[in-house]
Amino acid sequence: MTTPTTIRTRLTIPEVCAELGISRSTFYEWRTKGVAPTCIKLPNGEIRIRRDELERWLDSLEEAA
Repeated sequence: MTTPTTIRTRLTIPEVCAELGISRSTFYEWRTKGVAPTCIKLPNGEIRIRRDELERWLDSLEEAA
């Protein structure tokens, strides 16, 4: 059972976009350019991003700045 305080380990694209404050089209543009965080493509075609991968990706951007 999930509670509101539980941190999800696999995020949907809308969740990632909301967290980053970007549009879905921006996320897909980044993905096409190869600059988005690494994604997981599920057998049903849906995409997920691991929480730790998103954090690692954000940390890499901070170091490059």
